[in-house]
Amino acid sequence: MSSLRAKIQDVFNEPACEQNRRKDAKARKEGCSKPLTPGAAAGGCAFDGAKIVLQPITDVAHLIHGPLACEGNSWDNRGAASSGPTLWRTSFTTDLTELDVVLGQGERKLFKAIREIKEAYGPPAIFVYPTCVTALIGDDIEAVCKRAAEKFGLPVVPVNAPGFFGSKNLGNKLAGEALLERVIGTVEPDDAGPHDINILGEFNLAGEFWLVKPLLDRLGVRVRACIPGDAHYLDIACAHRARAAMMVCSTALINLARKMEQRWDIPFFEGSFYGITDTSEALRQISQLLVKKGADPEILGRTEALIEEEEAIAWKKLTAYRPRLEGKRVLLNTGGVKSWSVVHALMEIGIEIVGTSVKKSTVEDKERVKQFLKDDNHMFEQMAPRELYAILSEHKADIMLSGGRTQFIALKAKTPWLDINQERQHPYAGYDGMVELVRQIDLAIHNPIWRQVREPAPWDCQPAVREELPRMKSEIATLHVVQEFAGTTAGDLSEC
Repeated sequence: MSSLRAKIQDVFNEPACEQNRRKDAKARKEGCSKPLTPGAAAGGCAFDGAKIVLQPITDVAHLIHGPLACEGNSWDNRGAASSGPTLWRTSFTTDLTELDVVLGQGERKLFKAIREIKEAYGPPAIFVYPTCVTALIGDDIEAVCKRAAEKFGLPVVPVNAPGFFGSKNLGNKLAGEALLERVIGTVEPDDAGPHDINILGEFNLAGEFWLVKPLLDRLGVRVRACIPGDAHYLDIACAHRARAAMMVCSTALINLARKMEQRWDIPFFEGSFYGITDTSEALRQISQLLVKKGADPEILGRTEALIEEEEAIAWKKLTAYRPRLEGKRVLLNTGGVKSWSVVHALMEIGIEIVGTSVKKSTVEDKERVKQFLKDDNHMFEQMAPRELYAILSEHKADIMLSGGRTQFIALKAKTPWLDINQERQHPYAGYDGMVELVRQIDLAIHNPIWRQVREPAPWDCQPAVREELPRMKSEIATLHVVQEFAGTTAGDLSEC
């Protein structure tokens, strides 16, 4: 337990994080996120964060040691895609019950579950995740995993990140520690080359990394390991032989990138594949790092030629959308790397940014936003749903880009909305991804449904109609008199 405390404290003292270095000792112990409220679903726990980082490893069996509900909490919560194995889509849990807790059957049940997975599926490795219940009752997960690995002859990796440890972000980093201590460096590849790289913090959401990998293939750059998107266990085990690394989401795996640089001299940089300019810059930095590590400098020329060709194609495709989108106003309610990368991407085609959330962004992310927007008046840490609704209902933005949680605010305000978070159905990375993002924004804004829903319903009484009501009532009364007069006889008239 003392070693686990030391590990968590080491994560909190991350020296590669500029924001962390600015904190005092007390603030650093509190971590990156606000403390969770007991019993509240506040964006995920440490277990959820660890599962998010590791589950996209596609050929591994992910076994949850705890009650059934814990597996339902995080399974299938992201749209990561696989080009091969589908074992990661199978849910494994020990389904611990109250009787198991009372009788102390947790460790025995875990060992039995590992054996059954080994016999039925034969995976290259099994990852075991303790939960709040099994951690509190004191099940020795590491001892069980060690015994099972010796007995069954395959890696059984304990991921010590029970939910009560802290926030989802802490779970992300603890998952990185598990890979560093028990997976990376355990296998020596026989095909290491001068153009091997790692991509860290890329989840291959909606298969978007598949839009970037062909660009690297054309440069002769091999992705030794993409962690965790569309990853295989063997690739991650050999990741220590890469020559350079790119960090896509620093808040998740910055500790992994830093320690891999310290142990195996793998330099890294933080970049983005969102937007034309940022994609080009990422390709340049990858090539430059490889040259510094001994690759042939001719790759720099090939990179510039590829960038020139792909940018010309992308801008030609975007030309058709510029007249329809230039001057349109976007409200961006996301965070992290997308707080600046998507901002830059949209501004490239003339879209105006009304505001962008920097809730999960680092200091570096915020500085980039200021650089693009020229000030911080368009940045907000967190905006209440009522404030979001006010902006949209007053037509201060033409569309909102956000996650699924806030889509109903936009729909209530009768404003177009587009999902750019993990549940999205379309890939937005790379040059083709940028074109797809613009195409989806154009489709959303110009969808005729918005004109229809904004029209008054037939049963609504508009102000103009209300003003005419007295005159209409008078005319109706007069009409009734005329109708009654028309129905009288000549004799009746003579008597009048």
